Amino acid sequence: MAYPDEVLVEGEQVVVHKHPHWKMLVLPVFVLLLVVAAGSFLAALVSAQPWAPWAWLAIAVIGLGLVVRFTVVPVVRWRTTHFVVTTRRVLVRQGVFSRHGIDIPMSRINSVQFRHTLLERLLGSGTLVIESASDEPLEFADVPGVERVHAVLYSEVADDVP
Repeated sequence: MAYPDEVLVEGEQVVVHKHPHWKMLVLPVFVLLLVVAAGSFLAALVSAQPWAPWAWLAIAVIGLGLVVRFTVVPVVRWRTTHFVVTTRRVLVRQGVFSRHGIDIPMSRINSVQFRHTLLERLLGSGTLVIESASDEPLEFADVPGVERVHAVLYSEVADDVP
């Protein structure tokens, strides 16, 4: 999915557009499966009772609440988080209803680093650290293909230097 062109300035092009790594979705999917399994088990357990329809309704409401809180919200958060490298800046945007973000112009970036653990290397993700001229280093965790993003970002920063 391309990043919306209306946030780009004239002549600016998207070089890299990433969402956080898919590993962030493992726990929400596990919770979904667990809630469905537990709900199904409880629904079958009370099926012979005279008050079963009320119990099924309660199980459905509780299950729906758990799924929304622990599956839908994290998936929407993941989907609406963007890490974008353009020819002029690095943009990070998060949120649905209240959005927040940060822009770092290429000319302000002093150094670009990455790190990843053995598990992150196996999964193809890592943490990207961007150090700008006057701010504390900014760390962006769970960047998929962090080594490639690091190389592309370093190339863009080197091209921006006069």
